[in-house]
Amino acid sequence: MGLPSPGYEADITDDEGRSCEVGEVGEIVFRTDRQVPVGMFDGYYRDQELTDYAWHDGVYHTGDTAWRDEDGYYWFVGRKDDVIKSFGYRIGPFEVESAMLEHPAVLECAVTAAPDPLRGQVVKATVVLTSKYAPSDELVLELQEHVKQVTAPYKYPRLIELVKELPKTISGKIRRVEIREKDRIE
Repeated sequence: MGLPSPGYEADITDDEGRSCEVGEVGEIVFRTDRQVPVGMFDGYYRDQELTDYAWHDGVYHTGDTAWRDEDGYYWFVGRKDDVIKSFGYRIGPFEVESAMLEHPAVLECAVTAAPDPLRGQVVKATVVLTSKYAPSDELVLELQEHVKQVTAPYKYPRLIELVKELPKTISGKIRRVEIREKDRIE
């Protein structure tokens, strides 16, 4: 994402509001207790409850997660509400999606959390294949192994659903909420 812009007190914090260490994933926030920068978002139209959720204690909570490197650069992980909590691990779907998209069989991919009685949640990848690949159990295993190699063994999608197309908005954004809702019903 780059370096924070001058004039904005950006930080990455944990769930208790403490600044995260280098390499630790947390939420991007803007501290505004001393000064609110000109042009800063000041609230949701006609939704005080949502405004109060984002703005409290002199801090604006973006809902985006990232980590900071040794040089102060921010690296995007995902939306806070999209983070997958599986067996004590916090897994950002963006990293898993990026790994999946590196495989030549994957045209499009959406990574979400699926409910799991043992782990709480598991990583699920909903995948559209390129025209050169056909769905198979062997391909699913290959995709899982690929993610293990590119990221970390605990981040691989335990569930992979191969679909013809992903649900999208009119503007073409993937509707992950629709995938999550479908998984809760099943």
